[in-house]
Amino acid sequence: MEKATVTIVGAGPSGMATAAYLHQLSIPYILLEREDCYASLWQKHTYDRVHLHLPKQLCTLPLMPMPDHYPTYVPRRLFLDYLNDYVTRFHIRPVYRRSVEASRYDAGEWKVGARNLDSGEVEEYRSRFLVVATGISTDPSIPEIEGLGSFNGEVLHSTEYKNGGRFSGKKVLVVGSGNSGMEIAVDLADGGARTSIVVRSPVHVVSRRISAMAIALIKHTSMKWADLFATTMSKIVFGDLSKYGIQRPKKGPYALKDEIGKYPVIDAGIVDKIKSGEIKVLPAISSIKGKSVIFENEEEYSYDVLIFCTGFKRSTKQWLKEDYLLNEDGLAKITYPNNWKGINGLYCAGLARMGIYGAAIDAKKIAHHIKSQI
Repeated sequence: MEKATVTIVGAGPSGMATAAYLHQLSIPYILLEREDCYASLWQKHTYDRVHLHLPKQLCTLPLMPMPDHYPTYVPRRLFLDYLNDYVTRFHIRPVYRRSVEASRYDAGEWKVGARNLDSGEVEEYRSRFLVVATGISTDPSIPEIEGLGSFNGEVLHSTEYKNGGRFSGKKVLVVGSGNSGMEIAVDLADGGARTSIVVRSPVHVVSRRISAMAIALIKHTSMKWADLFATTMSKIVFGDLSKYGIQRPKKGPYALKDEIGKYPVIDAGIVDKIKSGEIKVLPAISSIKGKSVIFENEEEYSYDVLIFCTGFKRSTKQWLKEDYLLNEDGLAKITYPNNWKGINGLYCAGLARMGIYGAAIDAKKIAHHIKSQI
């Protein structure tokens, strides 16, 4: 059994930000991490060409700005360098390969049971405060599709994809039209794959410049004006994408993000490749038979590879039974800015779908609230 003032679950950017603030305030903590490294999504489960989709000013962890020489949109390699420096500066030392399986609040303290994935034993960690920082991207999710088990090609999730090199000449179907799906489709096409992408529901596509200006408008005016600007400019820049199979949602891009956490797609070359025919857009999958995929419009094509960019499911609620802080999806029940605080010393960081920027705000509030109670 180990004790500290605070137990943090998750050593991604949210947990790291919380740990940095606790370190600054000289508050003892234990940081538990299921993987064998911090920021495992960035270190092990992202594709090579990925960049931060927002300007670096909105992706900076607290107390340490990114270097001035970093570009506005930071590539994975430089972001990892930044995280490495951050861990060193704030003496962040996670306890790795600890998978949390249970938690309960009893007699004024939290008791967290975590399985040591090396020894197989369940260890107990006790603390007055518990911070859930497990992130919005935890366990890869692949939807149930009729006949998927019969597919005799290669099936993988976006977390397993690195680059398009080994798929050259192959027929590849990307399932999922968020930022990961669109960017991976571009990477595949650049690498010589014959690429198609499933766009099942309406999606906003904006350029980096439009996105940056819209975010500035949210800060200085309102979301309504930001949405009007983004949709108007996207129509001017990209034209009518419905003729290529991409419908625009009725609600604006930032209203949608605020309501359901659906981010607009940042164009990384996808529009040009769709217009040129390098990437084919298809509707939802109806069923799969062997290598043949049947779509809802009754078209049928064969593929060598299926890549699912279909997001994640969160397992937090399996070990955190209290229902006053997180919903069934493992995200904050209460909207920003009061999303971070539960009761009995329970907090969550980075679970309000506000990215690293929101996680940094949560971490500061949590650390100072804890400091005020000890």
